[in-house]
Amino acid sequence: MTVAGDRIERALADILCRAGVTRDEVGARFPLFADPETGRWETTGRGSWTGGFWAGLLWLRARYTGDAADRGVASDCTAQLAGWVEADTATRGLILWYGTALAIGDPGADELRGRAARACLDALDPELGLVPWGAALGGPRLLARVDAVPGIVPLLASSGAEGAAAAASHLHRHIDLCHADGAVVPALRFEPDRGWRPCDEPRPGWSRGRPWLLLAVADALHQPRTTRWNRQRLEATAAELAAALTGAPRWGVPPADEGEPDGPQDTSAAAITAVALLKLALVPGPRAAEYHSRACSILAHLVTVHLSGPAGSRPTGMLLNGCYDAGRSVAVRHELIWGDFFLALGLAALVGLVDIRTV
Repeated sequence: MTVAGDRIERALADILCRAGVTRDEVGARFPLFADPETGRWETTGRGSWTGGFWAGLLWLRARYTGDAADRGVASDCTAQLAGWVEADTATRGLILWYGTALAIGDPGADELRGRAARACLDALDPELGLVPWGAALGGPRLLARVDAVPGIVPLLASSGAEGAAAAASHLHRHIDLCHADGAVVPALRFEPDRGWRPCDEPRPGWSRGRPWLLLAVADALHQPRTTRWNRQRLEATAAELAAALTGAPRWGVPPADEGEPDGPQDTSAAAITAVALLKLALVPGPRAAEYHSRACSILAHLVTVHLSGPAGSRPTGMLLNGCYDAGRSVAVRHELIWGDFFLALGLAALVGLVDIRTV
């Protein structure tokens, strides 16, 4: 499936216009997910693990409009994320990388990113070889989870040679644990007397398991070439993950749970996959053209089938059919803030608004 350039431009404009409307509706709060019919957002005061995606979407809007007021709003939103710097959670990668990476020339964002990178470096457990999941969001602290890897890889790597070594250790350890025999184990807990044991949640068929890991691998392949990164292994892992993801039906939109193929879909997983593939397409190699083509097909499908348009009663620019948590039946067919962000990021890369290797 292909989509014309004007449709890409229109879709990007619709998503970023929607972001402006959302900003007016939520004020200083952070949107999480929106009702698929009314567009009304469920919000949180501190942003939770998704706060960086809202800030990142506002930075995309500011870059698109070139408006100083939009830039000020994005800067203020990023400043609100400062409370997460010292929080005991590996999701600081998601929060503080994506919340600052697009904030070029913003001194506050640069300072925040530097503080976050140092804090994550300090949190590395040298015996486990990774930054633990942490206790800030509840539950056991000593977990390895695939959503603890994206964002934190470039965040750590931004803090010099020591940070790059920590980023490589964190990623490769998660590949060791979470990518076993071609399958993805989304989460494992460390038990001192038994070692690493798989967790019951998220389940092995979780829609975002492979996309999160693929995204982290793609980011690593854009880091300076050193032996620590083991590029041959990363390229092989990327190829295997990409083949499993893009071989799925529905143009790369997976079921929220692979064990329930007729259940809810998860368009946010497809948007993450598309961004990861666009990053991989910029790594020189024999698969680059294939990765780009697959990414474009996924993005075309999302904007053609799943993005709300001007017809009907719902707001325009909503990426529908995202699934927050299928197991608990939370927001199973909704607009998700990270789905909007990654779809907008992919489209922005296609039109040349961003260099996706830097985000």
